Formats: sequence, structure tokens, C-alpha cells
Amino acid sequence: MQAGKLNKRVMLQRPVKVQSPVTGAVTDSWEDVKKLWANITDLSARDFIAAQAGQSEVTTRITIRWRDDVTDKHRILHGPKIYNIAGVLEDDKSGKEFLTLPCSRGVNNG
Repeated sequence: MQAGKLNKRVMLQRPVKVQSPVTGAVTDSWEDVKKLWANITDLSARDFIAAQAGQSEVTTRITIRWRDDVTDKHRILHGPKIYNIAGVLEDDKSGKEFLTLPCSRGVNNG
């Protein structure tokens, strides 16, 4: 992929545990890792019914420059959209130029 196709600005986030200074309760939260340039391609949309509520899931492919710290535990933010990363695939030539991230959006807060 050519670098010029990375035309969307996204935020990579990682999960963190945060403890409230008032109550001491520990909650799950997200921490910004880095702003990245990406290519975002929606692949398909699937409608289904879960718990008697209509929901929609969009399958997306996000391509970013290669990084060694991205896992399927991270997520991607693009504007108001939250993408859950399902896997991390290295490019087929050198393995160190780009990462392809199969993602879902619309289910499970992402």
C-alpha cells in the first residue's frame, strides 16, 4: 500500500484499569496511545437481533504503518466511531511496512 492512501487520522487506544481516588473502585477505561494515519475500508454490514434489540455490525479493514505494539486488545477511534480490532496482520512482502487490522464497529461499544 502506498503511504498516500493512509488519508484518515485515527487514535490508537489501549485498555487500562483506573482506580477512583474517592471510592477506590477499579474500572476499565481506555488510554490514548498515538494518533496514526490510516486507510479505512468498510467490507460488509450484518444486521441481526440480539436480546430482542436490533443491532448492526460493520466489518472494516483498517491499514496503518507497521508498529510492534498493536494487539487485538487495542481499539481504533475515528471521529465518533469506535472500531474493535479482531486481529493484526502484517504485510505479505516484508512484514514490517504495514499492518492490516480486521475490525468490527457497532457491537460491544465499538
